[in-house]
Amino acid sequence: MYQNYHFLRQLSQALRPLVVGLKFMECFSQEKDELVIVLAHARGKNNYYRPFFLRATLRPDFACLHFPEDFSRARHNSVDLFETLYDLEVVDVRQFKNERAFGLVLENNYTLVFKLFGNRSNAVLFQEEAVIDVFHNKLVSDNNLQLAKLDRELDQSWEAFEAAGHDHRKLFPTFGKEVNAYLEQQSALSSQPSVGLEKWTLIQGVLQKLEQPTYYISTWQYQITFSLVPLGEVIRSHTDPIEALNDFYTTYNRIGVISKEKSEAVRVLQKRIQRTENYLEEAFQKLVTVDGDVKNEEIGHILMANLHQIPERAERVTLFDFYRDRDIDIKLKSDLSPQRNAETYYRKAKNERIEIDKLQENIALREGELEDLKSHLQEIEAFESLKLLRKYLKNNSLLTDAPILSPTQLFKHTEFEGYVILIGKNAKNNDLLTKKYAYKEDLWLHARDVSGSHVVIKYKAGRKIPNSVIERAAQLAAWYSKRRTETLCPVIVTPKKFVRKPKGLPEGEVVLDKEEVVMVEPRGL
Repeated sequence: MYQNYHFLRQLSQALRPLVVGLKFMECFSQEKDELVIVLAHARGKNNYYRPFFLRATLRPDFACLHFPEDFSRARHNSVDLFETLYDLEVVDVRQFKNERAFGLVLENNYTLVFKLFGNRSNAVLFQEEAVIDVFHNKLVSDNNLQLAKLDRELDQSWEAFEAAGHDHRKLFPTFGKEVNAYLEQQSALSSQPSVGLEKWTLIQGVLQKLEQPTYYISTWQYQITFSLVPLGEVIRSHTDPIEALNDFYTTYNRIGVISKEKSEAVRVLQKRIQRTENYLEEAFQKLVTVDGDVKNEEIGHILMANLHQIPERAERVTLFDFYRDRDIDIKLKSDLSPQRNAETYYRKAKNERIEIDKLQENIALREGELEDLKSHLQEIEAFESLKLLRKYLKNNSLLTDAPILSPTQLFKHTEFEGYVILIGKNAKNNDLLTKKYAYKEDLWLHARDVSGSHVVIKYKAGRKIPNSVIERAAQLAAWYSKRRTETLCPVIVTPKKFVRKPKGLPEGEVVLDKEEVVMVEPRGL
């Protein structure tokens, strides 16, 4: 709320007795997106008499004011700004109504406006109603601002509240997310539903708090927060707005950056967790639908056992279901013979099994990803070092909210006798396959004693991987290695649970706790 109208109104009132009557001595910038204003009673030979410093940080990600007791200008790499105002006296501090802006009013009808509009914050110099200079030239639209139009009239009456359907946000856009969150919190604690008159009473109580506020610096939603209402875990509170803002400025710059980056990482991870949980819910529902009460293979068996009872060109037939000891109504294709209809159901059953296997494989993959994401979330919440946090996010590819790719999109792949075989593309891709996409019961293969691709055979629950599938995967491991041209190649075969990646090992390298070796002829896809 350090950019909020309700706070700026308090800040303007506190600044007025401190700066009115002082002269605008200089304004300079020595860091990108930051300017410093020096006001004082008089200019001495070397220093100013009783100076007052205002530092405005106007970055897109952080726009805030600070009032240091002292500030030394660098001898190099600083530039003078708003020189038109030098030696002019401050005659007032003007707060714009219902707006996140206030201005220093100076002699000769100059007003230096601090427009604290989030990522569009700026310092704009007016003479009369016209803009004559701006700090951020890239904000071109600020050149068209009109001083009088910065005041906003808002109808905040009970009648307007009723007309808005009791949606206070339409009447009080000045509240911002902190006050809105506080209102929701109070509504949840209230014994009465917060609608109509009850909600209006609650709003009036909050407005009274904003008239004579306490200023809270707290940790809320993983960020250092400045608020006029208590939110999150309160670190400190103040009764003076300037003192509170100075405390917030230094606190934010000391620990707020890591809080912000941690908050963004948590937001991204929570979004990915939610997306993964939604996928699992849909996949389980689909699995239940596909793996229904009556399976296509069973219908095929029923048809084959009753071929003599099925009339020619029948579109439906009722037969005894010996699996469930009751009759079953079966849909048929009239242009096919009873035997061909049974074959159609067997074909559907085969596709059904493939679909079920794919769903089970994807569910296992996403469950593993979900577990990893939740583990990352716990790790991130514990970080106190910005450097270590950034390193962790980068090393674990958690910096973007990119959609999760399927294994067949990430790796070379083939299917043999119903088993999926995944093949790493390079050293980094090998690590990804082995560490993230292979599970303990999968079989892991690699050509012995040479560099090459990691190969993984995806395990199927309750089934032993056939030797023919192992041999085919071994041929691929040999082909995608430096033994490709040899007649026979030794290939390591071991369950993934015996493959480890110790910290510090180069990309693509692993340690095996147990292994078997098969000899195969290299053969590609």
